[in-house]
Amino acid sequence: MRFDPWSPEFVAHPYDVYNELRRERPVSFFEPTGQWLIARHADVNALLRDRRLGRSYLHVATHQEFGRPDDPGFQDPFWRVVRAGMLDVEPPVHTRLRRLVSKAFTPRMVEALRPKVARIAGELVDRFAERGGGDLIAEVAEPLPVTVIAEMLGVPEADRHLLRPWSADICGMYELNPSIEAQHTAVRAAEEFSDYLVGLARARRADPGDDLISALALVADEGDKLTEEELVGTCVLLLNAGHEATVNVTGNGWWSLFRNPAELERLRADHGLLPTAIEELMRWDTPLQMFERWVLEDITVGGVDIPRGTEVALLFGSANRDPEVFADPDRLDVGRVDNPHISFGAGIHFCLGAPLARIELIESFGALLRRAPKLELTAEPSWGPGYIIRGLTALEVRV
Repeated sequence: MRFDPWSPEFVAHPYDVYNELRRERPVSFFEPTGQWLIARHADVNALLRDRRLGRSYLHVATHQEFGRPDDPGFQDPFWRVVRAGMLDVEPPVHTRLRRLVSKAFTPRMVEALRPKVARIAGELVDRFAERGGGDLIAEVAEPLPVTVIAEMLGVPEADRHLLRPWSADICGMYELNPSIEAQHTAVRAAEEFSDYLVGLARARRADPGDDLISALALVADEGDKLTEEELVGTCVLLLNAGHEATVNVTGNGWWSLFRNPAELERLRADHGLLPTAIEELMRWDTPLQMFERWVLEDITVGGVDIPRGTEVALLFGSANRDPEVFADPDRLDVGRVDNPHISFGAGIHFCLGAPLARIELIESFGALLRRAPKLELTAEPSWGPGYIIRGLTALEVRV
C-alpha cells in the first residue's frame, strides 16, 4: 500500500505506510496535492514551532505571489468566518486574538467546568446503560462535547441540535481536495452558524449573562476588544476544535481498547490509569492525522530543500508512532508515562482547548468504566471517509 488519503483501506490503517515513510522517505513530495509529506516526530515538532511557516501566507503575500489561484467567490462567507478566528491567521493578528480570547477562556474557568462535565457525562452514560447500549458515538461521544460547548457559549437547549451538523459540514472544507459539493455545504454551514451567532452575540452585548459569549463580547485589554466578526469566528473555532477531536478520541479510543483487550482489562482494574490512558489513546490512533502549514521562507528539512510558496503536510499520526521517540510505538500501553505526543499541536497554534478536551475525555471514559464495566463490541465499526479528521461512523456496543 502507498500513501493514499482517499483510499478506505489506507484511512483504516495508515500506520504501515507511515513506518515505510519514516524509514525510507521521511520528507517526500506528494504530487496529487502538491504537498511535502513530513513523517518523523522531530521534524513535525520542529516545523510546528518554526516561524518560517504559517497556517496562512496572506499576511506576507498575495495568492498570486504564492502561485495560487484566488479563492472562488462563493467561498467568501466561509473564509470571512474562519479567518476571523485564530486557527488560520498568523502574528500579529493571531497574537492579539489569542491574548483576548485567553482572558475569557481561562484555565480557572475551564477547571470550574469539571463538575458540570462530570454531570453531563454521567447522565449520558446512565441513559445509554439503561437502554442496554447502542451507538456509543451518536449517544455519548457526540452529545457530550456539543452539550458542554453549548452550555459554555450559552446556546439555548432548543437550538443545540443545529451545532453538530454545522460543525461537521464546516470541517469538510479541511479535507484534502474537498469536492465542490462539500465546499458549498461548508459555505452554507458557515453562513448559517455565523448568522445565528451574530444574533446571539448582539443579545448578550445588550444583556450579558454568565456564559462565554458574554465574556468574549465584554473582554478588553487596554481598550482593545474583539470585533463582532472575531467573536463569531472564535465561537465557530471553539465548537469545531472543541468537539471534533473529543468525539473521535472517544470513538477511536474505545475501538483501540476493544482491539487490545489486555489493556482494556488493565484500565478496568485500575481507573487511576485514566490520565495516562487518555494521552496514549490520542497518540496510538490520532484523530487529527495531518496538519498543513505554508512555507513562508525557504527551509531545509532532513536534507531536502523546500521552497517558499509550497505547503508541508505534517503527519501527526506518523509522528506519534515514531520509534525514535516512543518505545515500542505500535503497542498500546495505557500506563505509558513518557508520551510527548503532538495530537494537540505545538508552538503558537497549540490547541487552546486542550485542558477542556482532557477533562471531557477523562469524565466520559471514567463514567463508562464505572457504569458499564462489561461494555463490549457488537459489530466491527467502519471508518468515515475523512483522512485529516479521522473517525468512525458508528461504534455499536452493549453494556
